[in-house]
Amino acid sequence: MAYQIDNFRGQFLTTVDDGTINNATDLKLVGKNYAGYGEVQNENFVHLLENFASSQAPGKPIPGQLWFDASTGAEKLKFYDGTAWRTAGGAEVGPQPGPVGLVQGDFWWDTTNEQLYARGSGGFVLVGPQSTGAGNVTQMRSLTLNDTATPSVQHSVIAATVDDAVIAIFSDNPFTITSSDAIVGFDTVRQGITLIDTQNAAGGVTSSPARFWGTATNSERLNGLPASDYLTTTNLNFTSIVSFSDAGYQVGDDNDLLVNIDGNTAKITQKVGDTIGIYVEAAGITYNPVNVKQSDVSPGQAGVTLGTTTDKWSTVYADDFDGNATSASGLKLTGNVYYPTTQDTANTVALRDANGDIEARFFRGVATSTQYADLAEIYGTEEELPTGTIVAVGGTAEVRPAKASDIVVGVISAEPAYLMNSTADGQAIALKGRVPVRVKGPVSKGQAVYAWQDGIASTIATTGLVGVALEACDDDSECLIECVLKV
Repeated sequence: MAYQIDNFRGQFLTTVDDGTINNATDLKLVGKNYAGYGEVQNENFVHLLENFASSQAPGKPIPGQLWFDASTGAEKLKFYDGTAWRTAGGAEVGPQPGPVGLVQGDFWWDTTNEQLYARGSGGFVLVGPQSTGAGNVTQMRSLTLNDTATPSVQHSVIAATVDDAVIAIFSDNPFTITSSDAIVGFDTVRQGITLIDTQNAAGGVTSSPARFWGTATNSERLNGLPASDYLTTTNLNFTSIVSFSDAGYQVGDDNDLLVNIDGNTAKITQKVGDTIGIYVEAAGITYNPVNVKQSDVSPGQAGVTLGTTTDKWSTVYADDFDGNATSASGLKLTGNVYYPTTQDTANTVALRDANGDIEARFFRGVATSTQYADLAEIYGTEEELPTGTIVAVGGTAEVRPAKASDIVVGVISAEPAYLMNSTADGQAIALKGRVPVRVKGPVSKGQAVYAWQDGIASTIATTGLVGVALEACDDDSECLIECVLKV
C-alpha cells in the first residue's frame, strides 16, 4: 500500500508508491518493499548530516530546509523560506539592488559599494559608511586625537571626511595635534569648526580655496579687515537701510532713469528715450529678454519669465500665444476648442479620473500588454454560472457545467484579458491562459485538475483535463484555485 507523506504541519506533500523511490524532494523517499533501500536511506542521512553541502542550491527545496552553500569564499548555512534561500546567520551578501525576502532587522552587505544596510519597515537603511568611491570613504567620523600639552590630553572630535581626505574638524576644545596623530592640512584645532589648511602660522586664514559658503548673521572680519574699518550705523550717519525721499534718485550722466514714489506707487521712469530694457549677463554673454517701450512690449530672446509661482500675473491678453503652457482650459484644433472630461463624451479630451483611469467608447490601436491573463469568448449558458465553473457543450444553451465524462470547453472567466464575440449574449468562457478554477481539494501546486461534477474539478484523473494548479489548497471543500488551462 502506498505511503502518503505529510510535512510537519500535517499538509500533504507527496505519495510514495510501493517498490519505488519518490524524488519529489531533495531526499529520496523509499516505498514499501523497495530492494536496496539501505544505500538510499544511508545517503539520505549523510545529506541531512552535511545539510546538502554543495556550491549549487538543492533543486527541490521545501520551507525550512537547510543548505550549506559550499561556494568558495561564500561558505554559509542557509535556509529556504518558501521563496528564496536566506542566510541563517550574519549578513546577506550581494550586489545592488539587494536581496529579496529580507525582513525587518536583517543585514545586507552591498558588494557593489562596500556598504552595510539594515532592513527597516520601509526598505533598506544605510548603516555605513555613508558613501564610498574608488576605495575611499566619505562620512562624518568620530576620532580621538592627542594634543602637544604636557601631560597630553585626548580630545574627541568629528572629522568631516570626503574621499578619505579630512576637510573640516569639529571640536569642543582648542588644541595642537601631536605628530603621531597628524592629519594632512591641520596643526592647531580651534574650538568650533576648523577648515583644512587653516593652520596656526597663517593666523587663522585658510591658505587653500576651502571656504564656508553662505550667509552669516555676524562676522568678525571681512577680507581680513576688522569691522571697525567699515561704515556702520554710527559712522557718517548711515542707517541700516539707505533711505531716499519720495523724490527718489536718478541714474545716468543725463539723469536718464528716475526711481521715485508717486503717492503710494513706485515708479521707474525713462527720462531720455522711450525704452527701458531688462538685461541678463550669463557666461560673458549679455541678453536682452524684455524691453518696455512707450507704444508696446517688444518680446526679446527666449527664456522670458513674467511673475513668479507665488506672485502671478492676473490676466494677460493677446491675439495669439506662441509657446508652452503648463495648463489650459481647453485645446484648440482647426478653430474648435475641446475641453477635458473623465466621461466618454464626444468631442472632448480624455482625462484620467481620481483612480488614474480613462473612459472611451472604443479604442483603436495596438496594446503591448494587458492587466489580465486569459483569452475568452462569449457562449450562451442556461443560467448565470459562478467564476471558475468548468463548462462543456450541452444543455438547452450552448454550454453547461461539465462532468467527468465530458470534453471540456473552458472555464467561466471573471476578467478576461481578451474577449471575443463580446457583443453576444452569455458569459465569458476562458479558453487559454490562467484563470481561477473551482476545485474540490485538497490540491497541490503543479497537480493536474480534471472535470468531476457540476462544473467543479478535482485531482482525480478523468477524460476532461482542465489544467495545472498554480497554487495549493489544503481544504477538503471547494477552493478557487488559479490554474493554467490545458483544454
